[in-house]
Amino acid sequence: MIESVNGILNGKILPLLLLAAGLFYAFRLRFFPITRLPVILRVLTRRSEKGGVSSFRSLTLALAGTLGVGNIVGVASAIALGGVGAIFWMWVSALAAMLLKYAEVVLGLRYRKRASDGWHGGAPYYIREGLAKRGRQGLGTGLALLFALLCILDSFTTGSSIQAAAVSSALSGVMGVSPTLSGLLLAIACAMLLMKGAGAVMRVTELLVPVMCGGFLFLSVWCMAVRPAEILPALARIFREAFSPECALYGVGGFLFSGAVRYGTMRGLLSNEAGCGTSPFAHAAADARCPTEQGFFGIFEVFVDTVLLCTVTAIVIIMNWESASAFSDDPMMLAIRAYSASFGGVWATLVEGFLGVSILCFGFATLLCWAHYGLECIGFLSKRKICRTLYIYAFAASILWGATAVVGAVWSVADLVIGLMILLHVPLLCVFSGEVLTETGNYFGGLPKKKK
Repeated sequence: MIESVNGILNGKILPLLLLAAGLFYAFRLRFFPITRLPVILRVLTRRSEKGGVSSFRSLTLALAGTLGVGNIVGVASAIALGGVGAIFWMWVSALAAMLLKYAEVVLGLRYRKRASDGWHGGAPYYIREGLAKRGRQGLGTGLALLFALLCILDSFTTGSSIQAAAVSSALSGVMGVSPTLSGLLLAIACAMLLMKGAGAVMRVTELLVPVMCGGFLFLSVWCMAVRPAEILPALARIFREAFSPECALYGVGGFLFSGAVRYGTMRGLLSNEAGCGTSPFAHAAADARCPTEQGFFGIFEVFVDTVLLCTVTAIVIIMNWESASAFSDDPMMLAIRAYSASFGGVWATLVEGFLGVSILCFGFATLLCWAHYGLECIGFLSKRKICRTLYIYAFAASILWGATAVVGAVWSVADLVIGLMILLHVPLLCVFSGEVLTETGNYFGGLPKKKK
C-alpha cells in the first residue's frame, strides 16, 4: 500500500513539483546565484564574527543532517533501484534544490523567534506566521502543526532508524561489531549530548563535519585516481542510461515517471533535503547579519552535499559495480565494497576500516542533527520540559531498534513522510516567494531586470 502511494507521489507528482518550483524561483530571482556569484563567494569565505552561533556552525549542523545516508546509502540505493541514470536526476534535483534551499533558509531567518537560549525558527514558524499575515491564521496554524508532526515522525525514520541501521550494518560487516552494541552506544551517546542542549550538538557537528567531508572526499578522489581512464566512461554511462531507449518508447511522460527519475530525485532529496523545510531549523540558530547571506550558505550546502560528494561517490560505485553488485540488497555494504575494490591486499582492508569509522561519524552527526530538528518541532508544539525529555528517550529507543531490526520497510515510510512534507511545504514556498524576492532585492539593491 505504502509503495503504491510512493509510486504515485514520489514517482510522478513530486519530481514535477520540485522541478517546477525550482524553475519558478530561478526565473523569479533572475538566476542570481550565477549573476551574483562573486558576492556569494565573498560572503561564504568571510571570517565569522566572534560570539553567538556563527553561520558556519549552523551550516555544519545542517550538513550533518544531509551528509551520511544521503551520500553513501542514498547514492548506492538510487543506483541499485533506479539504475545508473538515477544519478543524473540527483543532479537535476540539486539544481532545482539550490534555490528552494535558499528560499526556505531566508524565510527561516525572516520569521525566527528570539528566546532565552537563542534563536528558534523553521518551517512551522513561517508557515504559521506567513499565512496569518495573509488572513489565513487558522489554516496557517493547522498546516504548521501538521508539518511539525510529520517532521517528528521523519526524525524517527530518516533521522534515526535508517541512520542507525546504516552504521550498524557498516560496523558489523567491516569490523564484526554486534548491531546491538553499536546501537546501544549510539543511543547513549546521543541522549547524553541532547540532554546538554543545542550548543553541545553544534560543537560536535562543527568538529565532525569538516573532518569527515575532507576525509571522504580525499578517499573518493584517491579511488578515482587509481583508474583515471574509467572516470569519463562512468560519467558517460550516467547520461546514457538517464535517457535510455526504453524511456523514449513511452514518450516524455513515460520518461519523467521512470524508475531512474523517481529514485534519483527522491534519493537526491534524501541527500540534500531541499524543499522539505528541515534545514531552516539549523540555519535559523545563526547570529547571521541578514537572511539573504545565510541563504547563500543554504546554496553552498546543496552544492557540497549533492553536486560534490554524491557525484564522487556515484563514480566510485559505477567504476567498481561488477565487484560490488553482489551487495545490491545492502546499499551500505555495496558502497563499502565498491571503495575497497579500487585497491588490493592490505589497502582494501584499511579502506574498509576507514569507511567504517567514517560512516560511524557521518551517522552520529546525522542522528544529532535530526534529533535537534525533532526537538525544535517539539518546542514549537509545547514548551513543557517533560515533552523534550520524553522525545529524547523515544529517539534513543528508535536508534537501538533501527540498529537491530530489519528496516527495509522503514525506507518506504521515510519516502512517504518526506514526500508529504514536500507536498505541503513547496507550494507554500511559492506562495511566500514575494518575501524572498524582497529580501534578495533589498540586499543586492535590486535584481537584474528582465530583458524586453
